[in-house]
Amino acid sequence: MDEMETQLLSVMMPIYNEERTLPTILRHVLARPEVGEVIAVDDGSTDRSWDILVRFAEQDPRVRILRQPRNLGKGAALRRAIAELRMPFALVQDADLEYDPRDYPILLQPLREGRADVVYGVRGFGGHTAYSFWFVIGNKVITLVANLLFNAYISDLETGFKVLRSELWKRLNLGGDRFEIEPDITARVLRLGYRIHEVRIRYYARSREAGKKITWRDGLRAVTYLMRMRVARKQSLFGQRYDDSYHRQRLRELNQSHPLLHEASQYSSTDVDP
Repeated sequence: MDEMETQLLSVMMPIYNEERTLPTILRHVLARPEVGEVIAVDDGSTDRSWDILVRFAEQDPRVRILRQPRNLGKGAALRRAIAELRMPFALVQDADLEYDPRDYPILLQPLREGRADVVYGVRGFGGHTAYSFWFVIGNKVITLVANLLFNAYISDLETGFKVLRSELWKRLNLGGDRFEIEPDITARVLRLGYRIHEVRIRYYARSREAGKKITWRDGLRAVTYLMRMRVARKQSLFGQRYDDSYHRQRLRELNQSHPLLHEASQYSSTDVDP
């Protein structure tokens, strides 16, 4: 497989005061053969994050850097990155070290096989000591609310590893600015009728002392946000020019795609027992 065939992934990286971990995560992301570009958005950092980004952009043409005028939130940074996507698939990579770029192949596999347009990386909470009890329970409550409201069955709504077809990212018309961006993505995907494919990933939880920013207030906002998204009109979510024809076509294609059907074409009739 040549280099152009492997470079299918846009990595969107919102950054706010991550100078301690930023060089490490960038080196690991750029080492992945799947990565065609890194769209790094400095969300008004006051430390050396921007200087680090400039240095990496000078060294590797795949690194494209953008700078917000002030801290506008993860969702705002993500929307800016979405407008710049060039690769067929795109994921969100936080600038800390909680999510491991070595999981990119397993995250991309369902998309490359054409059997999913949305893949979530599910974290294994049981193996990490940095969590508080309430952090884990809060995530489970938010996920349960989403499943009840949208008749879905997902395991980890708040995961930071969300990989979507780039065309779908651009059609979500995301509205959340800060940490409500996670329920915003999930609610819009489910309102459009897409099923979320889940895979197990590595996860290295960091503590509050190490820089974890999300709080219980963000959890309450997430539940409220999900409820509002469930009852909102599609035109208000996706814009007055919302056209369902693209999504109907993609859902038909996904429903007709199955990995065993592709494998079946490799066998001739003589391979089947009478």
